[in-house]
Amino acid sequence: MNTTEKSPPPSPQELSILAENLIREQNTMTLATALKETAWAAPVYYVNLGFRFYFFSDPKSQHIREALESRQAAAAIFAQGSTWKEIRGVQMSGEIHPLSPGMEALRALRAYLRKFPFTKEFFDTTQKLDLGAFAERFRVRLYRFRPLLLYYMDNSISFSFREKVLL
Repeated sequence: MNTTEKSPPPSPQELSILAENLIREQNTMTLATALKETAWAAPVYYVNLGFRFYFFSDPKSQHIREALESRQAAAAIFAQGSTWKEIRGVQMSGEIHPLSPGMEALRALRAYLRKFPFTKEFFDTTQKLDLGAFAERFRVRLYRFRPLLLYYMDNSISFSFREKVLL
């Protein structure tokens, strides 16, 4: 007789919390784009504000050019795991948009500097850290990935557990 009972699946609210916690704990997101017959994937450092993801990238990079032209992109964030039971992450599809200076960009930049304080080492201590400084130093622009669809995966819940998260 089997005495172990299977736990009920997470509620929609619990799924959202699990996804948000995993997202907050990680640093890199893999963006995937495709145009014509070529697919491309690129890892980026990101910061999230809720289910909005912000990252810096070269406007000439393949993933940015393809995402802006096709108006679609996919992204994945996964925790490091050493066994199949530890596989957990999020899979998303959505859109990438460049951000212009403004309150949203300011909040994202501040969050980015908190999450990745080492980025300050690339600038003079007297320099104002704003979008212009990043653009000048690294030839990058700030972008937002906005998922339209997000799935949370977690093999610790059950093998190949995958559920849609309400956004």
